Amino acid sequence: MFTKILIANRGEIALRIIRACRELGIHTVAVYSDADGDSLHVRFADEAVCIGAAAPGESYLNVPRIISAAEITDADAIHPGYGFLSEIPHFAEICNSCNITFIGPPADVIARSGDKSKAREIMKEHGVPIIPGSDGIVANPDEAVDLAHQIGYPVILKALAGGGGRGMRVAHTDISLRKSFGTAQSEAERAFGNPHLYLEKYIERPRHVEFQILADHHGNVIHLGERECSFQRRHQKMLEEAPSTAVSPELRKKMGESAIQAAKAFEYRNAGTIEFLLDEKGKYYFIEINTRIQVEHPVTETITSIDLVKEQIAIAAGERLRFEQEEIVIRGHAIECRINAEDPSRNFMPSCGKITALHLPGGPGIRIDTHIYEEYVIPMNYDSMLAKVIAWGSTREEATARMRRALHEMVIEGVSSTIPFQEVILNSRQFRSGKFNTATVEQLLEASYPDTGRH
Repeated sequence: MFTKILIANRGEIALRIIRACRELGIHTVAVYSDADGDSLHVRFADEAVCIGAAAPGESYLNVPRIISAAEITDADAIHPGYGFLSEIPHFAEICNSCNITFIGPPADVIARSGDKSKAREIMKEHGVPIIPGSDGIVANPDEAVDLAHQIGYPVILKALAGGGGRGMRVAHTDISLRKSFGTAQSEAERAFGNPHLYLEKYIERPRHVEFQILADHHGNVIHLGERECSFQRRHQKMLEEAPSTAVSPELRKKMGESAIQAAKAFEYRNAGTIEFLLDEKGKYYFIEINTRIQVEHPVTETITSIDLVKEQIAIAAGERLRFEQEEIVIRGHAIECRINAEDPSRNFMPSCGKITALHLPGGPGIRIDTHIYEEYVIPMNYDSMLAKVIAWGSTREEATARMRRALHEMVIEGVSSTIPFQEVILNSRQFRSGKFNTATVEQLLEASYPDTGRH
């Protein structure tokens, strides 16, 4: 097992990793920017190293400074958390070349997973269902139109190296596809430094369902059930729950087997997420594999009682999985609401500044993952997430009631937050019935904030 782990991240995920390490008896090193000197991850780590200015490129994305911090503190492993460098193959390669263990999958797995076209090829070869689309990159608008005629409209253009909805455009006609092609290329180039696009059939009104997997270095792979992630705004998740109301035990078994097959096809190691689209007829399609710990990992931890961060560390240290698939038991229901420093009534405008009053909810079945505190100043340089509220109940109804109570109790003053819109989601007919899809958030926004000029 490792002696000391450097955490190449900030905020709530850095704290989450510190807590797991402390329980394992592992010393921790926090890195921080000039803007994060007063952050809790700096206070609670055993050591802390300032690595640069507030801009991410000068600090949390600065590989030489992070490696230097690991070397001067004698850290024998680096945990990247999520975001920043967590899915950059080059960073994993450099860690390994410096004899520092990267707590995540191997660099070549990250590279193959990040190439969406290559990932589709691998899944197709191994019998995992994929959405009909191009076999590789689409070179120009004419080629895109020809393929669209073969598979039928609507279609969606996606950035080859993309994520988070950037470089994606839906087209229903030849005209709209040709018009979208250049726009999507430009956006992909700006966001990822790679203008290449691929094309898929666009699945209308799907559910977004993902499976958490664990894979060790000895060929063992298991899944820990699914997470429902359909409540999204602009492809950014807002609320997650587990298990999904759309997945029967029979479908869970089938999708879980496909998730394991996908992980084995990638020769995956460590924790990861296999993401699927589920259509209205119960057919599912692989969309991507995420090679990091996910923001929504607490809902899986809550219903399985398995600490995913500890499992990541153990796998990276070479240990075998501690569980067989038949030992994984799902208990009850969990919901996670992401609370961001944004104003829903003003088109989710970011809200920076000082938190002047704070009360975090508690009580039975409530978990809060956060890095904020009263008088904390929210910097403008980073993601706007303030906290994750996780509610567990023996049934979905009990988990929902506890989440409503928790959001009602939660007080964040000095900045705007997304608490009001999370309450809109929980009280909606769609959520209560369990019948929703990836377009539901936009429908609720239109009904709740009709005059925000979102379009």
